[in-house]
Amino acid sequence: MSEVKVTIRPNGPLRVEGTIQLADSQGNTWNLEGKPAVSLCRCGASANKPFCDGSHNQAGFQDDTKAPQQ
Repeated sequence: MSEVKVTIRPNGPLRVEGTIQLADSQGNTWNLEGKPAVSLCRCGASANKPFCDGSHNQAGFQDDTKAPQQ
């Protein structure tokens, strides 16, 4: 597997870059072949869960989590 980077987007989704396997609670997986990056919903309003569809904009979702200073 290649290197994976997860970025918390301000007031938006988790942006996952790199090759991943995404599974639901029962172990069923989504076909992500050929997708170098995906955006995962954090607001809960997406009609295409677990993927972001931009609904956070209308839902008023706000979160700008920052990593602690080291």
